[in-house]
Amino acid sequence: MDNMENVFQRQAYVTQMRPALNRNALFTDETKNYRTPVQPLQHEKVTIRFRTEKDNVDAVYLVTKEAKYKMIRYQIDGVFDFYKTELEVEEETISYHFEIIVGRIKCYYNKLGVVKEALNQYAFLIIPGFSVPEWAKGAVIYQIFTDRFFNGDTSNDVEEREYSYIHDQVKRVTDWNKYPDPMGVREFYGGDLQGVIDKLPYLKELGVDVIYFNPLFVSPSNHKYDIQDYDYIDPHFGKIPNDGGECLLPGDNNNQHATKYRKRVTDKTNLEASNQLFAKLVELAHQNGIKIILDGVFNHCGSFNKWMDRERIYETEEDYEKGAFISKDSPYNSFFKFYSNHSWPYNPEYDGWWGHSTLPKLNYEESPKLYEYMLEIAKKWVSPPYNVDGWRLDVAADLGYSNEFNHKFWKDFRRAVKESNPDALILAEHYGDPKEWLLGDEWDTVMNYDAFMEPVTWFLTGMEKHSDEYRDDLKGNAASFFGAMRHHMASFQGASLQIAMNELSNHDHSRFLTRTNGLVGRVSTYPPSAANEGVDKRVFMEAVIIQMTWPGAPTIYYGDEAGVCGFTDPDNRRSYPWGNEDKELIEFHKQAIALHKKYEVLKSGSIKFLVGEKHVIAYGRFDAKEQMIILINNDEKQREIVVPAWEIGLSYDSVLKSVFKTANGDFTLQNFHFKMNGNYLKLSMEAKSAMVLKNL
Repeated sequence: MDNMENVFQRQAYVTQMRPALNRNALFTDETKNYRTPVQPLQHEKVTIRFRTEKDNVDAVYLVTKEAKYKMIRYQIDGVFDFYKTELEVEEETISYHFEIIVGRIKCYYNKLGVVKEALNQYAFLIIPGFSVPEWAKGAVIYQIFTDRFFNGDTSNDVEEREYSYIHDQVKRVTDWNKYPDPMGVREFYGGDLQGVIDKLPYLKELGVDVIYFNPLFVSPSNHKYDIQDYDYIDPHFGKIPNDGGECLLPGDNNNQHATKYRKRVTDKTNLEASNQLFAKLVELAHQNGIKIILDGVFNHCGSFNKWMDRERIYETEEDYEKGAFISKDSPYNSFFKFYSNHSWPYNPEYDGWWGHSTLPKLNYEESPKLYEYMLEIAKKWVSPPYNVDGWRLDVAADLGYSNEFNHKFWKDFRRAVKESNPDALILAEHYGDPKEWLLGDEWDTVMNYDAFMEPVTWFLTGMEKHSDEYRDDLKGNAASFFGAMRHHMASFQGASLQIAMNELSNHDHSRFLTRTNGLVGRVSTYPPSAANEGVDKRVFMEAVIIQMTWPGAPTIYYGDEAGVCGFTDPDNRRSYPWGNEDKELIEFHKQAIALHKKYEVLKSGSIKFLVGEKHVIAYGRFDAKEQMIILINNDEKQREIVVPAWEIGLSYDSVLKSVFKTANGDFTLQNFHFKMNGNYLKLSMEAKSAMVLKNL
């Protein structure tokens, strides 16, 4: 009995002496630091690692649905212990989390970090055979809205009254610097593919790796999300060697009389010449180390489309069959969903996307011919002679009339694209949780609204991404920022996150620089000039530093780097201000891009949130060799910050240098050195500033 009492006493003593669980030391993720290989093949072994504080835990287990594996401590490095185990990957997806034991204490670790309950939605995943293009990891993308970038060939410009679009005639804008009209969809500034070719040296000097084009296919609008012909580049962006015909008379909205437009967009000489110019652009871009991504609008087309032909553009053309709006015998009737009370000719009623008759929804379920045609289009543009490097998919979750069918289409789409070009990127526009499409057999990644644009915008500006709302409770709210990031980043596989399109602005939302002025509204509320007033470049620079140091592919909306402002659509589609650029802001972007490209850890390293205070955040990017700390002070006053730098592997005597610093609307690359004080880094930051530090 005495012996047993002694045993209990010794156990109690050990328990009292053991240090409490250091939750901040616990870490793992899906990067190469903690999983090898990152994207395992079927029937391949994968090593998974986990980090704890040295001598702080009794056991670490990797837990799957089928089994529980005790991990082996294999390395001691500074203040950390590292554990590992090995799994045999078969054909099925493996979901896993970790269980950590300290005496009678048990906790779990998943994509949210340390949790009391291991919910499956936040589990780590291994998807055997799933891989994304290596070139896209951390690639710097530049989005071009072609009509507003640069006019390199005036001979292909849309002419005044060339045709009618949405009840009025189109306009040719002769003042490049004019603000877009509220109904600016009919305005054409003349930007084209030759203009992009002319500016390739500028894009290369800026540091661009990829150009993402808004739609380029034949279309009557300047945005071209209502495609008229998927097989050809719009001659107004390309070449018009065979011109002729007449423009509409004033007040005439009957496109049957728009003979100049008909000639331009139906003549195969013009169409083939435009395709050839595009192929040349891709080749030249590739020679300059720049990839090309096309915008694919596969959910709907336009009422001008040759399959529908509501505008009667193709009706009398010998090379084209009758459109579904023209004849009940059209071979394209199954491409659309017509209502029971439809009648021909010229009066059938059909389903339009969100009720818009100008955007007929494509009826894949009832048309195998349409289904196969679109898969051929998907293959055509990523294959020779065009050799495009990927697709951005417009409103991808809306395609089809059921969720089941939607997934079927995108699975087939992925197979078609990857068989034609295994290195092509499939990137979808999506609002909301994308997880069900990111399971390895559909999309590679998404435009990153939830896990980048929105949290950054709310934290730095308090503004909603359309400038439609201001939230003082979210401005400077670090807990909300990190909470949103943790939650939404959990929907990505590690590889998908590294290629996610991280934007501050785009063609659908207000310009980020305008959001910094705090004005709630659109051009219906304020004149366009108000979007330029009261902006804060200091805040914009902070946002760009976050963009260039966050996991993913930083994406610049054309002109943001030159100081372009604008409320939401159509004001966000202003022309690039050639000759009136903010040259200091362009230089800032060049150097910020160079920073992103210089350090591999910013592309493939781990991320850990370190400091979250009112208006202040700090996070680390790190791997076994490099450690970087990014600090943001969005406060109106100087702040003293204490950073637990030990959490990313920096030791008590580590010295860091600043490799990038912004303040007062300017920046410097001058190196300032900081020595850690024990396990912590203490420093002072100026108001509205950002700093990037790296270990020596």
